[in-house]
Amino acid sequence: MINSIIVDDEPLAREGLQGLLKDNQQINLMGSFNSVSKAKEFLKQNKVDLIFLDIEMPNVSGMEWAYTLDKDILVVFITAYTNYAIDSYEVNAVDYLLKPISLERLNTAIEKAHKYKGILSEGSANTVDKIDRDYMLIRADKRFFKVRFEHILFVEALKDYVIIYTKDNKLIANMNLRTIHSSLSEELFIRVSKSFIVNKDKIDSFDNHTIYIGEHEIPVGEAYKDSFLNTFF
Repeated sequence: MINSIIVDDEPLAREGLQGLLKDNQQINLMGSFNSVSKAKEFLKQNKVDLIFLDIEMPNVSGMEWAYTLDKDILVVFITAYTNYAIDSYEVNAVDYLLKPISLERLNTAIEKAHKYKGILSEGSANTVDKIDRDYMLIRADKRFFKVRFEHILFVEALKDYVIIYTKDNKLIANMNLRTIHSSLSEELFIRVSKSFIVNKDKIDSFDNHTIYIGEHEIPVGEAYKDSFLNTFF
């Protein structure tokens, strides 16, 4: 069960989301708030796993607050504006939901949150024990996993952890994205946002906003777009 709250200054939006969540067996909705300040007070006394957070709010925006949240709290942004989609991934958000929210799209976000909650728990004890020229060793489940850099598809940041994706596996390690990026070959890897590093040789296709690697879609951050495109043109 995922302990969750809603933070949105629009009453109808809060009520609508509460209605969509009421029968979801994975969500324990603990409260609904119309401002960041009220949600902050609630968090002082209660442990929350996930916040459904509106971006555009008076005084303190959801985006500003998300940068300050505890590393164990996950965020799903909700907004009426499509231009925030890439920004949401810049703060390691689980997902981005556009109003009006459909039940199908909401369930997808909840499944992702459930997966990420498990990843945060699982990855807390995993460490990168060695980084060599061509590979790294990750200690997990009392074993050492040898991950060759050439086999990495991409690396995703999640709070203070990284998720390393290969074709057949994914490993979670207690390391930030900046540290792992400094250890990877610049000829092979490129950082494309605050949350993602990709293996250039594994890219199947791309446009100005998204990179496609197999079934994975990786957003390109606005600040990284020019350097990414210049790699190919």
